[in-house]
Amino acid sequence: MPSSVNRRKFIAQSSMASLAVGYSLSGIRAFAAANKNRVRVGIIGTGMRGQSHIEMLLQRTDVDITALADPDPRMMADALSLIQKAGKPTPITFPQGNYDYKNLLKREDVDAVIIATPWEWHIPQALDSVNAGKIPGVEVCGALKLQDCWDIVNASEKTGIPVMALENVCYRRDVLAVYNMVRKGVFGELLHLQGGYEHDLRGVKFNDGQTPYNSGVEFGEKGFSEAKWRTPHSVNRNGELYPTHGLGPVAMMIDINRGNQLTRMSSVATKARGLHKYIVNHPKGGPNHPNAKVNFALGDIVTSQIQTANGETIVLTHDTNSPRPYNLGFRVQGTEGIWQDNHAGEFTAGMMYFEGKSPKAHAWENSEKYLKEYDHPLWKKYESQAVGAGHGGMDFFVENAFIECIKRNAPFPIDVYDLATWYAITPLSEKSIAEGGQVQIIPDFTRGKWKTRTPDFCMGTDY
Repeated sequence: MPSSVNRRKFIAQSSMASLAVGYSLSGIRAFAAANKNRVRVGIIGTGMRGQSHIEMLLQRTDVDITALADPDPRMMADALSLIQKAGKPTPITFPQGNYDYKNLLKREDVDAVIIATPWEWHIPQALDSVNAGKIPGVEVCGALKLQDCWDIVNASEKTGIPVMALENVCYRRDVLAVYNMVRKGVFGELLHLQGGYEHDLRGVKFNDGQTPYNSGVEFGEKGFSEAKWRTPHSVNRNGELYPTHGLGPVAMMIDINRGNQLTRMSSVATKARGLHKYIVNHPKGGPNHPNAKVNFALGDIVTSQIQTANGETIVLTHDTNSPRPYNLGFRVQGTEGIWQDNHAGEFTAGMMYFEGKSPKAHAWENSEKYLKEYDHPLWKKYESQAVGAGHGGMDFFVENAFIECIKRNAPFPIDVYDLATWYAITPLSEKSIAEGGQVQIIPDFTRGKWKTRTPDFCMGTDY
């Protein structure tokens, strides 16, 4: 394979692409691959989510996984096993501690990286990636500090290296069908939207690795996988810790950062009871277990209200510590009708109502016929390839968008401004709750460019 072009030497994009990305014409620079038919990818973080990315990339003929970085020997071994079973070349590994990933970023055979590490590492590793000339696809969470969001925007603008937020729910089949309906005006003018992360994660947060779920009451150093790093956030933080699954899809429906802007928000939280109750009632726990004495800061249900420049409102819900079926709780309400998500993503579920069109006044009807009628062209085109992909197929689409945009020097559909805006909800919600629900100003990470940027998510593209 030809040697890689030095990624600090970039080519100017066209003016149309630069407007879509939002940078100034004089500052826009894009990655130029030595061989645009293939992308050489490094994986930073080979845990459960990192392995899911590896499985997807292994199915592509235009990707080489050239390097892996992770200090966890068990996860690294599992990742290597996936690659070996696929009959692919063994990548170079960087297992020597938390910062060995920086040596991965020095390699000339890495064009882009996927960052699938614990939340606190996302922004630091994305910053290191863009400063090393590598294009990062960053898994989703919320920022630890508001300044993190500015830092990644500033670094991306300065270097010209684009950043993609890997928010797969934006590509969920029913979500994209509803998005298609929004674009066609079926709901009329949008007024109010809801979304969230409503997922009982108590078993995940207390996992000792013996069985996938509900296996214990340990976390931190004694925990396994997410229990090692995710649960400590529940001990120390109270806020909307995981905003992007709920916010991302509805933000695209109302053109946030592309003609619209999030402006202000406030958050409140319930008391914290679920995690303590889980420990006390678990066979491996009990009232005398050391973890039964832990005071968890995270309220069981966090509710955030958001305002927009164009007059819509959004409600986000974070609910991971109470007994409940999985649901992201989407609601899209306009002047002509409403969609209410009441399921875990099945394409034929959910409810809709349209004034003057639904069979009965003031009565819900099943969403199936609408979702089938307005099935998004992306799903129609790639359905066979998405079958079997993670999270009901939507993982295929986010992975495909990341790789295809790199190959084509195209702007990412979910870009650094989206990442910064969505990530910012977490520290702002923490501050709001600490101040008794006080309203917080949401920064404009586009610095005014949202007024002229045009909506482009899944519009006229095959990614």
